Amino acid sequence: MFDRIARVYDRMNSLMTAGMHHRWRERAADLARVGPGSTALDVATGTGDLAVELARRGAQVTGMDFAPAMLELARQKAPGLTFEEGDALELRHTDASFDAVTVGFGARNFSDLDRGLAEMARVTKPGGRVVVLEITTPQKSPLSWFFRAWFDTVVPALGRLAGDADAYTYLPSSVRRFPGPDELAARLAAAGLDEVRWLLTAGGIIAIHSGTRR
Repeated sequence: MFDRIARVYDRMNSLMTAGMHHRWRERAADLARVGPGSTALDVATGTGDLAVELARRGAQVTGMDFAPAMLELARQKAPGLTFEEGDALELRHTDASFDAVTVGFGARNFSDLDRGLAEMARVTKPGGRVVVLEITTPQKSPLSWFFRAWFDTVVPALGRLAGDADAYTYLPSSVRRFPGPDELAARLAAAGLDEVRWLLTAGGIIAIHSGTRR
């Protein structure tokens, strides 16, 4: 599915978020606390936007994804970065390899969320940062009403126009079944992180979690 939508992925992200997804990735990169001399792994990197943000802060970045078509676009976008094909549930890197490990809008696609979070924590150095940027379901009206109307009606319609209705029907369903901020924080702590915090932005539609590897 992700290979199928690769050619429209960036345009659809900008259309669905009015371009705000770039700002959300900037905030996630800030929470990773990387700089010159740091190493970072961006899991489920897609077309590489979060990897690019990490690199702008001076980090040596590796982006990983299991969709070859996405990675091809990432390499075109950021030829100076390293992009590799891989499985988020079985990261090929050794323990404590990176100063920061991030995932942007990809954790809800993990077939086993706890295993994916544990793998992210495993390859993070003690004292390093893990950051999860994800869509969440707002709980307060009227935004919760708008959110349901947008994701259940408008997003699938945009997907049909883009030529892949199934993928953009999957998107709202994946958001609905993803844990809320409290539960995700608890699962990050269970994966081996301390000082787990999160911030909500975009009226409660976006949650950015961060924690420090024990």
